[in-house]
Amino acid sequence: MPNHNLTSIPTLLTLLRIALLPVIIVVFYLPYSWARPLSCFIFVIAGITDWLDGYLARKWNQESRFGAFLDPVADKLMVATALILLVEFDNSPWLTIPAIVIIGREITISALREWMAEMGQRGKVAVGWMGKVKTASQITALACLLYLHDIASLPIYQIGLVALYIATALTIWSMVGYMRAAFSTAEDT
Repeated sequence: MPNHNLTSIPTLLTLLRIALLPVIIVVFYLPYSWARPLSCFIFVIAGITDWLDGYLARKWNQESRFGAFLDPVADKLMVATALILLVEFDNSPWLTIPAIVIIGREITISALREWMAEMGQRGKVAVGWMGKVKTASQITALACLLYLHDIASLPIYQIGLVALYIATALTIWSMVGYMRAAFSTAEDT
């Protein structure tokens, strides 16, 4: 993996994703009917950078240790920010419980990766396809919840809530997979 390059386009896209978070927060709280759809739009743009930065880094051979570190941090910040905004807005256990599960999982897996890195086994808990599906499902669910308004009589917020529970199930499933891999490796050492 090449050394980090803060000016590579993939790294700049990841940094853009982080920089968009305060913008999402400000727009979310604006007292206008278009504020929630706009916060959703900005969130979706940030989500697209998640896919694009990885794609470009691989295609242009610009993968770096710094990018491998920063990308999941940006993802976790993005998801946690949206969840906290939505929990504060909704004030319902139906949203709070999955938010706690998702944020709790992210903290747990981050700690697990650090522990595995200390044992020289970080690759055993590297992001796999399930982690990518989990992130995509979370971004989709959160975009619907951020949007809030119905579209052509489709209850977007309710669709987002159902999608959030699907994302929560995927979150738990991926966590179990990472934990199994970590504990089987720890038992072998």
